[in-house]
Amino acid sequence: MFKHAADRIPVLVILALSALDFTVYAFVDSNWLLSGYFVLMILPKAHICAWNHHHQHTPTFRSKALNRILEFFYALHTGVTTNLWLLHHVYGHHLHFLDQSKDESRWARPDGSKMGELEYTIEVASTAYWRGFKVGKDYPNDRRAFITYTVLTFAAVATFVILKPIAGLLVFVLPMIVGLIITAWATYEHHSGLSLENEFEGSFNNLNYWYNLFTGNLGYHTAHHHRGGLHWSKLPKLHAQIADKIPENLIRHTWIKTKEEDLETSIG
Repeated sequence: MFKHAADRIPVLVILALSALDFTVYAFVDSNWLLSGYFVLMILPKAHICAWNHHHQHTPTFRSKALNRILEFFYALHTGVTTNLWLLHHVYGHHLHFLDQSKDESRWARPDGSKMGELEYTIEVASTAYWRGFKVGKDYPNDRRAFITYTVLTFAAVATFVILKPIAGLLVFVLPMIVGLIITAWATYEHHSGLSLENEFEGSFNNLNYWYNLFTGNLGYHTAHHHRGGLHWSKLPKLHAQIADKIPENLIRHTWIKTKEEDLETSIG
């Protein structure tokens, strides 16, 4: 059923959170409790964005039907529907991250200057669906699936809101919006301001154990771009093989970037 055994626990946890969402939606009527639940779940759902990203690179199940079901639940947590990141991120950003005139997650303004963090977040989040749709022009089958399952997902969410408006908004709609924004924001530090000439100097890496535990080794970002189709569980090994090509100033060991690391990156 699973292509990689390492996906079992993450998927189990994510589906358990989905079951919790539906339980809260069905049985909690207090607006205060629903609001508290929304706030409490922002951080856990922010990490689900990373796992959705991994899935769109390397589908979790051997069965397409199971992958589509999983993607529905991912969408409810993250605001990213079936094939959106496949088009926008895999077929777009990964091919174009060294070309800021094309990069779907571009951090450079037209004049070549670096965007601010807020500016980047707003632009990437607000254009995500449109940019993904445009990339799909060259991948009609994948774009067709993207449109179909996006419509079905939004129709389901609309139904949830109609049946229980406040619960639907706080358990599904707002988390989807916030999830998409957080996904965009989290990618700012991956490449912003770095080399556009050398793939080994174009990504920031975070080797912190806890960061990689909760994001599925997303901190091994140079390795991820070097072999985008490699399963997340194998990224540390690949990183070790190419570590000598990655500048030391692009390696971080803390979850949160410190002022010293900011300085080292700017100097490098």
